[in-house]
Amino acid sequence: MEGLGVAWYDAVGMVGVALILLAYALLQAGKVSGDALGYQLLNLFGALAVLVSLVYEFNLSAVLMETAWVLVSLYGIARGLRARKAATRG
Repeated sequence: MEGLGVAWYDAVGMVGVALILLAYALLQAGKVSGDALGYQLLNLFGALAVLVSLVYEFNLSAVLMETAWVLVSLYGIARGLRARKAATRG
């Protein structure tokens, strides 16, 4: 995307933003639930992609936000997996 004046890491960051916004839009439209694995994965990969872009164009507040987004997403994934595992046992 360099020919369009967009660095590759900016393109990665924009894809990340699109993933996060897609997850939120799907949640608001009632197409996914907040504890769905797909929702958590969209948020996780979106935040990771934004973090990649921030390595090249650092912004502390954005790094803190996206790091928190990754941690919350990982927590949600772990919580969901534990719940699914407990449901199959019980």
